[in-house]
Amino acid sequence: MAQTSVLVVEDESIVSKDIQHSLKKLGYTVAGAAATGENAVALAIETQPDIILMDIMLKGEMNGIEAADKIRQETNIPVIFLTAYADESTLNKAKVTQPYGYIIKPFKEIDIHTSIEMALYKHKKETEVLKERDLLFSLVENKETGKEFLFVKNNSRLVKLKTSDIYFVEALKDYVTINTLNTRYTIHSTMKDIEAKLPDSDFVRVHRSFIVRLDKIAAIEQPNVILENDKKIIPIGGSYKDELAKRLNLV
Repeated sequence: MAQTSVLVVEDESIVSKDIQHSLKKLGYTVAGAAATGENAVALAIETQPDIILMDIMLKGEMNGIEAADKIRQETNIPVIFLTAYADESTLNKAKVTQPYGYIIKPFKEIDIHTSIEMALYKHKKETEVLKERDLLFSLVENKETGKEFLFVKNNSRLVKLKTSDIYFVEALKDYVTINTLNTRYTIHSTMKDIEAKLPDSDFVRVHRSFIVRLDKIAAIEQPNVILENDKKIIPIGGSYKDELAKRLNLV
């Protein structure tokens, strides 16, 4: 696993070197060091570190708050502020840039480690939420997607699943399982809801507990449907026989 890379922004040379030394001792990689806000922005864009430790009171035309704001506009890199000034006015200006934490000087190595790990975890979770939100928005807005694929939730992530890979769907009490040749996804849903999301031309309900994909049917041996490859045998419900017969290309 790659080490976490950290950009250090501190205008006091001795302090900057101490921070870099502490980071290396803690197992982090130093992506670079900047002494001015302008250089911090340039290095952040160039090196794309995992996180930035940013001194608020930098010398020069751009202070740490302004640099953090610029970095936030250009990248998605989390920033932790380093400051000896914890007054209300400074904090109010700093929080507008949505930092992932503050480390008050003087600090210990444990403060750096704890703040970085908490910030990285928070940033990871926020990024996951944003990705899921953007994905759902894109599904709603992009009408061209049709019903060619579904997104199913699996271990806290959304997995893209082509409907052409689905063999059958099975109802299990309050859950539904979507089955491909090698994978099974269990979701909290209803057969009615899943049926509405699948393309009508490709799927058919053969039982109150089963929906199958038509082109995965290998044979019908009454009262069962036999699917390709895995030879899954699925019962045909009495009230679904006629609909299945209509949908099959019989000769």
